[in-house]
Amino acid sequence: MKVLANDGISQSGIKALEKEGFEVIVKKVSQEQLKDYINNHKIDVLLVRSATKVRKELIDNCPSLKLIGRGGVGMDNIDVEYAKKKGIHVINTPAASSSSVAELVFAHLFGGVRQLYHSNRNMPLEGETKFKELKKSYAGGTELRGKTLGIIGFGRIGREVAKIALGIGMKVIASDSKVGEAEIELEFYNHQSIRIPIKTEPVDMLIEHADFITLHVPAQEKAVIGAREIEKMKDGVGIINAARGGVLDEEAVLEAIDSEKISFAAFDTYENEPNPAIRLLMNESVSLSPHIGASTNEAQERIGIELAEQIISLLKKEKA
Repeated sequence: MKVLANDGISQSGIKALEKEGFEVIVKKVSQEQLKDYINNHKIDVLLVRSATKVRKELIDNCPSLKLIGRGGVGMDNIDVEYAKKKGIHVINTPAASSSSVAELVFAHLFGGVRQLYHSNRNMPLEGETKFKELKKSYAGGTELRGKTLGIIGFGRIGREVAKIALGIGMKVIASDSKVGEAEIELEFYNHQSIRIPIKTEPVDMLIEHADFITLHVPAQEKAVIGAREIEKMKDGVGIINAARGGVLDEEAVLEAIDSEKISFAAFDTYENEPNPAIRLLMNESVSLSPHIGASTNEAQERIGIELAEQIISLLKKEKA
C-alpha cells in the first residue's frame, strides 16, 4: 500500500510504516495537482496537516483512497463526514501536539507581560543609542503569578495550558460547551502528583473575571470572542489565539488595543491565513507567530508514530 505524506511525516513514522510493508512517499504536491498525483500513483493513504485541503471533489475523484490522516487536532480542512460515508477512514492525532501548543501559549504570555515581543523589535534598532530610554519604556511589566487565566475550550490542549498555569501559581477558570468538570493532574519528581478538579462556567462569566484569556476551540462559523465579549472584559486584558483563525475577531481586537481595553494580543492563527491582515502584522501591541503551535520536534515525532500506529491497525486489519 502507498502512503502520500503531503505535508510531511517524522522519520519514526516512516520507519514504522515501512516495517509493516507500506511504501511512504514524502512529497509536497500542490493542491491543483493532488488529484492526478493520487490517481496516477494509486495512493491508498493521504496524510496532511493544515495546508492541504481534502474536500468532496478530491474524495469523489480519488477512488484508490482508503484512509485520510490529519497530523494534528483540527480537521476543518477535511470533509470528514463525507469521506466516512464513502467508506474512507479518517484519523487525526488529538493528543500528540497538546503540550507543544500549550507551551507556545505561555511563550506569548511571558513575552506579553514583559513586552518582549515589542522590545525585540526595537532593541536591534535603538538599543545602542537609546538604551536608557528603552529601559524606562519597558519597565513596569507584570507577573503572571496570582493572575487569573481564562481558558475557552477545555479539551486536551486547554488542560495542558491549565497545568502550566497552575504550576506557575496562576488561578484558572475554564469554559467548554461539552465539558462540565475536568481533573488536572500535576506531576512532580519521584512520581508524586496532585489532582485538581476544575469546573467549567459560561464564557460570559469567564471573560468578566480573567486577566488573560486563551482560546482552544475548533473552527467556528463566527467568532467566539468579538466586540461584545471584549467590552465585558477587564481593562488591560491580554488575549491569545493559538486555536483557529476566525475564533477571535481580529478587527475587534485591534479596535480594543487602540482604546487600551486590551493591553496586548497574541496570534498563532489568522482569519486570512496564510495572508494575515497587514494591520495586525504591523501593530506593535500584537505578538505574532506563523501557526507553529504543533511545530516542535517532539510533537512531530509523536504525530508520526501515532499516525503510523493507526494506519497499521486499520488497514492491516482490513487486509487480514
